[in-house]
Amino acid sequence: MKPICLGSMLVFSLSLAAAGNGLAQEAVDPEGERLFRSRCGTCHSVNNGENRMGPHLSGLLGRLAGTIQGARYSKALGGSDFVWDEERLQAFLANPRQVVPGTTMTVSVRDEEQRSAIIAYLRSLSAAN
Repeated sequence: MKPICLGSMLVFSLSLAAAGNGLAQEAVDPEGERLFRSRCGTCHSVNNGENRMGPHLSGLLGRLAGTIQGARYSKALGGSDFVWDEERLQAFLANPRQVVPGTTMTVSVRDEEQRSAIIAYLRSLSAAN
């Protein structure tokens, strides 16, 4: 039988503890991810720098609206002067054209639980980075 290196075991144990620590990363909600992919994923990516018809949504919460380089924005959203937070995102997803008149975003998510799940998913991605 080989002797066990206690130093390696300690490093391995600490690595497992850090990986399992809820503070290190918020768990991704599978329902929120599914809803994002089905409702938002055609036009938006969650990968930093991967713009589609709409800008990527990586790090969306806390970001100034209309500021992703290379993304196509309506004049209304590009000229807006607000930071995305959960309250603003709830309202925007419920009725984009009411919150930002002149936006080109046409998709709305009327169901509050679905909006909340999508926002929780986006928040979990921000927490993971």
